[in-house]
Amino acid sequence: MKSLGKKIFYILLCCNFYVVQAQYITVDDSKTAQELVSELIPNNSCVTVSGEKISGDTSPLTSNSFGFFNQNRSSFPFSEGIVLSTWSSEKSVGPFISINKGDSEWTGDSDLESALGLVSNTTYNATALEFDFVPTSSFISFDYIFASNEYQYDFPCKHSDGFAFLIKDITVSPNTPYTNIAKLPNDTPVSSFTIHPTISYTDSFGINTSCVSENEAFFGQLNTNPTNTSPINYSGQTKVLNAQTTVIPNNKYHIKLVLADSDSKYWNSAVFLKAGSFLSKIDLGINRLLTSNNPICYGDSFLINTNLTDPSYSFKWFKNGNSLPILGETSASLLVTNAGNYSVEVTNSNDCITFGEIKIEYSSEIKTTDINLQKCVFDENKTAVFDLTTAEEIIKSIDTNLNVTAYYETKTGETLSNQILNPNLYNKIPTSDQTVYALVKNIFDCSRILNINLHTLSGTQINSTNAKLPIITEFSGNENSVELIPPSGGGNFEFSLDGMNYQVNPLFLNVPMGNYNAYIKNSETCEYLSFPVTVLDYPRFFTPNGDNYNDYWKINNLDLYPNTTLFVYNRFGKLLKQLLPSGDGWDGTFNGLNLPSDDYWFTLNLEGTKEYKGHFSLKR
Repeated sequence: MKSLGKKIFYILLCCNFYVVQAQYITVDDSKTAQELVSELIPNNSCVTVSGEKISGDTSPLTSNSFGFFNQNRSSFPFSEGIVLSTWSSEKSVGPFISINKGDSEWTGDSDLESALGLVSNTTYNATALEFDFVPTSSFISFDYIFASNEYQYDFPCKHSDGFAFLIKDITVSPNTPYTNIAKLPNDTPVSSFTIHPTISYTDSFGINTSCVSENEAFFGQLNTNPTNTSPINYSGQTKVLNAQTTVIPNNKYHIKLVLADSDSKYWNSAVFLKAGSFLSKIDLGINRLLTSNNPICYGDSFLINTNLTDPSYSFKWFKNGNSLPILGETSASLLVTNAGNYSVEVTNSNDCITFGEIKIEYSSEIKTTDINLQKCVFDENKTAVFDLTTAEEIIKSIDTNLNVTAYYETKTGETLSNQILNPNLYNKIPTSDQTVYALVKNIFDCSRILNINLHTLSGTQINSTNAKLPIITEFSGNENSVELIPPSGGGNFEFSLDGMNYQVNPLFLNVPMGNYNAYIKNSETCEYLSFPVTVLDYPRFFTPNGDNYNDYWKINNLDLYPNTTLFVYNRFGKLLKQLLPSGDGWDGTFNGLNLPSDDYWFTLNLEGTKEYKGHFSLKR
């Protein structure tokens, strides 16, 4: 029985040891440069590779600073691949242990310093994998994760261990400058300084150092929490990143994958490259999607182009994952007129097959109909002024995402010309109907030409016998106000006192004394009223001295109101004179006697509609 208990104990112990070991990656540092490159580039990638070499820490006293890693059933995102580090690659095995120095030191890399914009001779412990390759396609990419022990304390605010994927076309000359394609979408090189969360660290002296996050969307995780069991021995890591670039088929390129410590050579970093992720693909361009605001416009065709011109290539095009190719489509490009997931299979003369794919989506149709605008012309000798921008209000009532970008007078086919620069004041000669054009666009910059039909109708005068009298609210010189009363029944009215200058407000202020011909026009029915309006005023003084000039005090145009009563008083309120609307006025006498110079008062009852009072001066 004791023997059985011991056996169970040892079995459980071994199983527990295996489970613990399986939480971390494993690293094999015995691989050669050729073997590491073969892990990165799959055999069927249609890429010809040569000149593989690797540099870094190869001291016999330590393990190499490069190697092959395996996920080993851990939570690490890549199942296997190659690791380049700034210390012993075997020390990349988790869990994270806060140590700050490798086993040895060696030189940095000037190409990396140039790519990251660093001062010369400020990098240390560089590891670089290099090789030449000739692609048969137009696009390459690979996946990687950058990890570093600088993701602790306040180091990301200060230090910048980094990685670069350097590539150059050496078809013509080996001295072509490098391009770093290990960059974020905003063109930022990858390093612990450029990718990190918000940092706030207080040291043992109570001094706080902090910095805002940088490109945090690309940061993966910190491994410094004691409760977390990290598969790798680094304090932090990025998310899975992708390096990619277009290339020219059959040209020869040189690649250098390089990593180094910077500033501080005691805090180590690594880059993990996913096995088989160095892919040679056909670049068909970016996806055209609604979510990225770049779909193809409704009704348009789109040319998907491989841009491969070698006559030895053969092509098969596919749609929506169908295993059967699109019938009859065997050229280097495909013209599409509807949405779908399109892919191409390209085979060269060596039977090497590469693939490309692109997603195509279409925007919905811009649904609008012709817009008719009507304008009444009340004077056939004048132009009709249209506000074309009212068309946009009609369009937006149909679809709020539509905008009119411009108005034009002429359309030839689908080409617009003679842009209307002042669409809110567009003059049209009222001899015949006319069509102008609006260029309508949606949020995806797709456009459609919209017809705006302009109609002019001659105004019709209606009987003004029953027109309501205007309200004249003042009786004091140029401060008179006149309010025109529109007919009952409603409408879209405009008002004028001269037939030329119209306004939508029926109230006219500061109207001088005089006779006016008022107009009220209805732009909905093209009907208008016209009737006379008289604005009265009274003299402020008169001089009855017998010189036949200003000898009488009277209110001009009062004869137009025959039922009006007008009385003159002295300052004590004594009635002196009643004046007739059609009479000559008051001569300044009472009972045949001349009255003295003084102020006199009047009351005017304007045909029972309103009473006015005022005063004036008699001067002798």
